[in-house]
Amino acid sequence: MVLMITKRGRNELVENSDRDGDIDSDSGAGKSTVPPINFANVEDRVYRSGFPQPSNFPFLETLQLRSIIYLCPEPYPEENLEFLKANNIRLFQFGIDGTKELSIDVLRNIITEALNLLIDVRVHPVLIHCKRGKHRTGCVVGSLRKLQNWCLSSVLEEYKLYAGVKSRDTDLKFLETYDVSYLQQSLQTIIYQYHGHDSKNRRRLQ
Repeated sequence: MVLMITKRGRNELVENSDRDGDIDSDSGAGKSTVPPINFANVEDRVYRSGFPQPSNFPFLETLQLRSIIYLCPEPYPEENLEFLKANNIRLFQFGIDGTKELSIDVLRNIITEALNLLIDVRVHPVLIHCKRGKHRTGCVVGSLRKLQNWCLSSVLEEYKLYAGVKSRDTDLKFLETYDVSYLQQSLQTIIYQYHGHDSKNRRRLQ
């Protein structure tokens, strides 16, 4: 298992608006590619967005996704499931109710489960999304940034960039208090196993 840990500062944040992205002509397929709302590149082969619509499917094809991390409790639409099946994309659902405030403990447990999956590059390229790509997606990405040793001010700035005027105090409090030490310990164990002295015991990527 190979893991992704990098550092960034606030100067690398890229402004994004709450709308669909630019339309690019795919001359080879004769299609126009439209990113989902609030789409952005988080890291190499890691993306975030709002809920993909059928009009976004040609764009998603260009990402060559292996996985989608879906953060809403509602069932995935049948049309989206058919797209995933046709493109051999795996769906991982971590249902976070966006209509009510969850306790810090419940949110922490769900976010930690999602991060345990996200840091495994065998699921990459991966798209993280909720409904609008703001609050739930922002909490997952913000927690990843803490694992990457971003300073707290940059973590909160990135969250606010995508949440805009709808930033939630509960989300900001969660990001301020989220403890990544458990995940850091897990990473150290996994890295040690992967880079162990006996190469015969290393876990191979599939």
